Amino acid sequence: MNKVVNHISEAGKVEAEMKVVIDAFKKAMWDSRDATQILGITCKAQVHEIGPLSRVFRGRRTGERKWVGPLMILLALLLPSVAPAQQNSSKTQTYSQELMALNGNRSKEIQNRITGDPSYVIGPTDVLDISVWKEPEISRTVPVRPDGRISLPLLSDVQAAGQTPTQLAAHITESLKKYMTSPQVTVIVSTINSQRIYILGEVTRAGAYPLLPGMTVLQGLSSAGGFTQYANIKNIYLLRQENGQQAKYAFNYRDVTNGKKPEQNVVLRAGDTIIVP
Repeated sequence: MNKVVNHISEAGKVEAEMKVVIDAFKKAMWDSRDATQILGITCKAQVHEIGPLSRVFRGRRTGERKWVGPLMILLALLLPSVAPAQQNSSKTQTYSQELMALNGNRSKEIQNRITGDPSYVIGPTDVLDISVWKEPEISRTVPVRPDGRISLPLLSDVQAAGQTPTQLAAHITESLKKYMTSPQVTVIVSTINSQRIYILGEVTRAGAYPLLPGMTVLQGLSSAGGFTQYANIKNIYLLRQENGQQAKYAFNYRDVTNGKKPEQNVVLRAGDTIIVP
């Protein structure tokens, strides 16, 4: 019964019609003509369409025939609600495709920005590509340990966390001068793991994602693989810790993608959580 009431609401039925249908179901003793009279003009076309169903049941005994009316009502109520549900699902798929396209188009651009960003601060669990010119035995890709250090030949442990790639390269260069002449060191952050954001709710892949430099809410959502069919894209919100308190920022996906309310597409910070209700 609750499903029937929900379908009536989604199809825009007024409360008067809902009450009539509920009362009619309680009686459950009418035939196809009664059903037509109960639903009236709004559902007459649907009842007429399923009229042949009534004729099939007319040859049955009375105990079975009394259910023809309720079945006809149920089918007639379901028919108008199918199209809106399909339209909503189609719209959600379209939004998800837009997010996937956004992610594909900008992922390489953002990754290039990471490797060349001199202001990025290295953190634990980041992966660094350290290259020493003409010294392949020292050059290598190393992860930053939880204690913030990395291990390199000749130098043993080197503090990496808290420094930019440029600062770390200068530090390694200075340390290697004890063992070689004019070393040239390049440090590239190949994988960012230390700074993360969290995306929860009605998305395809909820979870934690690396925070890329300059990443906005829209770009963050693109990492999660799009929305589910139940996503309320108008009431997305961002949770952020500010001054020891949790702040909430609204994000209307439809408005932002249509060029409205661009101020909602804020730049993300480490620890931010995006909720898609």
